[in-house]
Amino acid sequence: MIDHLSRAVISDPEQNLTSERQESIHIIPDSKMAPLRFRKRTLHETKIRTHSTLTENMLSHKVQFDGRIISRNGRDACRELIGFFFTHDQSLTIYEYRQFGKNRTNVLPFIQKNIYSHQCGRRKGKQYQLGDFYIGANLTFLSSDHPRLPESIKENTLLILRITNIDQIALDSLKTDSVEHEDITSQEANDRLVLKAIQDALKEQLHKRGVRILTGLGKYLQQLDKDGTGLLAKADFKQALKAFHLEVSENDFEPAWQILNGNDSGKVDYGEFKRAIIGEMNEYRKSFVRKVFMKLDFNKTGCVPIIDIRKCYCAKKHPQVISGHSTEEEIKLSFLETLKDACSKSDEVSYGEFEDYYEGLSIGIVNDEDFVNILRTPWGI
Repeated sequence: MIDHLSRAVISDPEQNLTSERQESIHIIPDSKMAPLRFRKRTLHETKIRTHSTLTENMLSHKVQFDGRIISRNGRDACRELIGFFFTHDQSLTIYEYRQFGKNRTNVLPFIQKNIYSHQCGRRKGKQYQLGDFYIGANLTFLSSDHPRLPESIKENTLLILRITNIDQIALDSLKTDSVEHEDITSQEANDRLVLKAIQDALKEQLHKRGVRILTGLGKYLQQLDKDGTGLLAKADFKQALKAFHLEVSENDFEPAWQILNGNDSGKVDYGEFKRAIIGEMNEYRKSFVRKVFMKLDFNKTGCVPIIDIRKCYCAKKHPQVISGHSTEEEIKLSFLETLKDACSKSDEVSYGEFEDYYEGLSIGIVNDEDFVNILRTPWGI
């Protein structure tokens, strides 16, 4: 039987390392009690007639995944995406949940069903295979190939989509039946080791001052980006690292630069640079950060006024308030002061700036549930 989204695919012809995969043990927020837009599958039991020789059995050999767009634009970063990868022809398709009014949610085509290849990195030009799908994996597409994409996304040459959740049971079953094997080249493995070594070295430097550095660094890089392309040269990144006393030796920096500047353009996206050099929190943690921001950004503008942040932030259950060492107002003011340091505007917080704050906070917290509780307590999620 083919589900609602698979039907849409058929009826519309226009249409890493083991540790990285361990994130799959986590479940995205409230996935067991998902909102209606995630549970509504009215055509699950509807048999359909296909317009090709494909059989329902062949089409059932698919893995379903959730995704997010890697973007500092809040409206794009919080888009709710769902995708399918079909093993019978190694094609994939991606849809977006769109809310129309209070009670109507539609699933609309986002990336049309087709066979795609990696658009950057060591695998550039290679077709996507089953081994490319796991939590934390990036899928890259040329924006110019998809005219239906929102204008804010088409401004960038590449659309980078991160897999945030996956149907692990289906994935394991397909891997068992598949003769394909994951092919991580020695070059890719070396790349990961190079970047991990830098991240480990910087982790010690960031441990005590992660929030201040991450928020300040994000703002600093944005200011260096005079033309607003999101791309910076090697000298800019060296200048930024020096300004924030982040020590990366030349012997470490050069290999990292070669990895990131794979197309020899001389410039690299500063978000990608920051993620590669400093690392980033896992998708489980990010899912809660996005959930908080989506709750605050009820107008879906991608930015939240500081006044709304102040109204919604509750410090009543903060440990220092409970112990009597600080008042609720003192904790709230301290939080707002640090958050404002990340902001390019004094009266609002963008998604990228909000994420930077919690990215820095995440560095010093080992346990995932401790981090999630830090989010749940003041924001009531």
